[in-house]
Amino acid sequence: MNKARFLIILFMVLFAWEASAGMDFEKDIIATSKGDLEVTFIGHGSLMFTYKNIVVQVDPFSRLADYASFPKANLILITHEHGDHLDPVALEKVRTDKTIVILTETCAARISGGIVMKNGDVETVGGLTIEAVPAYNLVHMRSPGVPFHPQGIGNGYVITFGDKRVYVAGDTENIPEMKNLKNIDYAFLPMNLPYTMTAEMVADAARAFRPRILYPYHFGNTDTSQLEALMKDTPEVEVRIRNMK
Repeated sequence: MNKARFLIILFMVLFAWEASAGMDFEKDIIATSKGDLEVTFIGHGSLMFTYKNIVVQVDPFSRLADYASFPKANLILITHEHGDHLDPVALEKVRTDKTIVILTETCAARISGGIVMKNGDVETVGGLTIEAVPAYNLVHMRSPGVPFHPQGIGNGYVITFGDKRVYVAGDTENIPEMKNLKNIDYAFLPMNLPYTMTAEMVADAARAFRPRILYPYHFGNTDTSQLEALMKDTPEVEVRIRNMK
């Protein structure tokens, strides 16, 4: 075997190894009244839910994974139009002509064929109830008077799997609409500064609506131990840390 051929084969082996290593995501299993829900923690703001024969992708983002290696999605939820949440390349890899895409009005200007949900809307898709919750900033600003996420544009989503209500907040702060949520079993709350919440904001929201399990997600370089310390006096809310930078 000549040197050039050897180097090509070595490169291919290393590339395949890195790709497979990159797909080794953490997973949790949630028991529901109608079967197990598997949560795959892809990273950043991206999650995958597998429930019976339904695959749900949330904000698929190409930088995190090779989405061509994932199963095709039955449902895709897009929270808002920023490039790390609305990624046409990742969408193309998991979408089929039967995939239902739920998105915001601003996202629909860039992606065709989706169902637009505005804040407060409710849809039923494949037996799953989807509720669109507002997602916006009150404190953190791009410039004076210009929030990173203006009110009325982005969505969080509450998805009901059997008897479990799962809230994926999107990019938001601890807004009144979040704090008024009821009967949330599992909550994914963002903690990525300066765009979303501080640990104190997440704790404030969690104490208000009391999810049974709290997953900080999309937390970048924020120290998640701060949140764990803040929630020690709220034992009815279990904080679970997964790799969601």
